[in-house]
Amino acid sequence: MELVTPGIGLIFWQTLTFIVVLFLLSKFAWKPIMGALREREVSIESALAAAEKAKLEMQGLKAENEKLLAEARMERDRILKEASDAANMLVETAKQKANEEGGRMIAQARESIENEKRAAITEVKNMAAALSVDIAERILRKELSNPQAQHELAKDYINEVTLN
Repeated sequence: MELVTPGIGLIFWQTLTFIVVLFLLSKFAWKPIMGALREREVSIESALAAAEKAKLEMQGLKAENEKLLAEARMERDRILKEASDAANMLVETAKQKANEEGGRMIAQARESIENEKRAAITEVKNMAAALSVDIAERILRKELSNPQAQHELAKDYINEVTLN
């Protein structure tokens, strides 16, 4: 049984050695170990606080970036709308000027055609008048060679004038 249960002297010396080691550890080792553990705990807590602070800052920066991105998109949309409006206005102005120029050219062409028409009609009238005068002159020469025919022609003209 001696193998299973240790002797009383052995238990005494093991207990005494344990107490001395415990005393020495508490006197010289516990304080530095506990101080190191406390320092490590404080540094871990400060690192966690810094990480939380960084996380909050990142969320703030992300929100600010989203806001700036939204503002940039709105500015881009505004600039594109202004450019589109300016292009549409330029197109409308060009169309209006083209229509005005076309109308002016059509009016000038009509006026030119009308002037040429009047000139042609005047020329035709002048030619008809000249031709009528020439025909009348030839007829009158033929009829005026006879004095009796001259009297009858004069009477006919007088009758026509008084009737009209």
